[in-house]
Amino acid sequence: MIRFDQVSVTYEDAAAPALHGVDLTVEEGELMLLVGPSGSGKSTLLSAVSGLVPHFTGGTLHGRVTVAGRDTREHRPRELADVVGTVGQDPRSHFVTDTVEDELAYGMECLGLSPDTMRRRVEETLDLLGLAELRDRPVATLSGGQTQRVAIGSVLTAHPRVLVLDEPTSALDPAAAEEVLAVLQRLVHDLGTTVLLAEHRLERVVQYADRVLLLPGAGAAPVLGEPAEVMALSPVHPPVVALGRLAGWSPLPLSVRDARRRAAGLRERLAPLVPPGTAVPGTSGTSGGAAARGGPLAEVSSLAVHRGRVPALRKVDLTVRPGETVALMGRNGAGKSTLLGALVGLHEPARGRVRLGGGTGSSGGSGGGVAPHRTKPSELLRHAGLVPQDPRDLLYADTVAAECAGADRDAGAEPGTCRALVSALLPDVPGTAHPRDLSEGQRLTLALAVVLTAAPPLLLLDEPTRGLDYAAKERLTGMLRALAADGHAVVLATHDVELAAELADRVVVLADGEVVADGPAAEVVTSSPAFAPQTAKVLAPQRWLTVGQVRTALDGPEEPEGPEGPAEDRTPEGPRETEVRG
Repeated sequence: MIRFDQVSVTYEDAAAPALHGVDLTVEEGELMLLVGPSGSGKSTLLSAVSGLVPHFTGGTLHGRVTVAGRDTREHRPRELADVVGTVGQDPRSHFVTDTVEDELAYGMECLGLSPDTMRRRVEETLDLLGLAELRDRPVATLSGGQTQRVAIGSVLTAHPRVLVLDEPTSALDPAAAEEVLAVLQRLVHDLGTTVLLAEHRLERVVQYADRVLLLPGAGAAPVLGEPAEVMALSPVHPPVVALGRLAGWSPLPLSVRDARRRAAGLRERLAPLVPPGTAVPGTSGTSGGAAARGGPLAEVSSLAVHRGRVPALRKVDLTVRPGETVALMGRNGAGKSTLLGALVGLHEPARGRVRLGGGTGSSGGSGGGVAPHRTKPSELLRHAGLVPQDPRDLLYADTVAAECAGADRDAGAEPGTCRALVSALLPDVPGTAHPRDLSEGQRLTLALAVVLTAAPPLLLLDEPTRGLDYAAKERLTGMLRALAADGHAVVLATHDVELAAELADRVVVLADGEVVADGPAAEVVTSSPAFAPQTAKVLAPQRWLTVGQVRTALDGPEEPEGPEGPAEDRTPEGPRETEVRG
């Protein structure tokens, strides 16, 4: 169905090819997963399938790409639209209509399908993706996860023979991600649809792949094979694979189910040990990072917010103190982004109150602090800074360097402060690049650096790991831990259960605009099958949250990870296959 013959892609002014030496055949009815570090060429490969490379992205394509027998150099994307359906990293940028139902029908209109066929397929897709209640909603009012599902639905209605998906679950809560992946499985197995997808959250998808293509980057040759074989040598892999490597399991597990079947011995070794954050006699059992260091940085009391006529928040109470890291979790549309927006004055309370204090020394009482919706932006930044889901809301300059220079001026920071933050998180982002030409993860990193330049006491992050690989996520986690240790507070809305397990002191779960759980991370996530990380599921009922905790408990301090992955899995020459003990 898809064939790459010695394909390389080089962009103008690039020092090295974005894609090099890809020789690949994807069969009809196959689900192939692309993995690799950020910048290794995954999005370029997907764009080559849809014809966006080279017709729209520019650059030079060497070799030959054919889809259903059509050479993509000779057929522009519109001439491949009846065969290939594509959903990119930023699905909102592809919307062309005003409502969900119109968006689902638009692609079929372009293909000239009959009204009866269009109506039937729209109804089928609304049911498949759980979108029926959103039929008449304006697309501009959708949450990030709802947007992702509508974008996927808009290409499914055309019944393409090939689906190309770039980070399809990045904005979805765990339950919605499972639903979308179940739909993809049905398309592959029942209809023979070919699916090619790239995803950084491998814990969600690797067990469903028929084959995996590893793009190591840095000029290394691609590696193609069965999922377990590729995961044995891949520098990027999900926690369940890392746990299998640590325990010496062979073959490596790809799912929680497989890992649990082999974990009895590991659970026995861990039984006498105490997981971090677990209560023991004579202690409170709370996370050390949650210790109060003065007055609250934010207080939310009985907060209600309406989005139009829809109640988005109901009677929400939340207090955030210096040095604390709080993860907001819940289904798509539960109110997480609305709560973050209320903390920076984007939404005026219908009832209740929001106050931002000054941290250490703040009174934190009813008379202290400021009301964000009544505070000027320049004054508000002294209290809180928000990195939204869509980073374009913060990025206005023509280059990364100009964006950083403007952030330094606005914050009154030393020149180069913002650029140093960008380099610390993603070292390979060039200063001459236009923000719109960056990947979704790179744009989010740039927006984060812009906000961090002002060093606000309260840092608010909305889905901060979208588009980030495991190494970049590790760097972000380290930076946020350092901020919390310095007295800043971090509140992040996330569907990334692994990030919450790694970083959060507290987890607050929202449902239909109300707080349904608020407590130490270890207690909240292990009591919820939906929000528990892979390690917790494998080792339950013990409350281990991350592979790092297990490694430290068994063997001492964890070796730091670099961009190529864990230290034990790399050599100076690049990734090598890990020795697996029986």
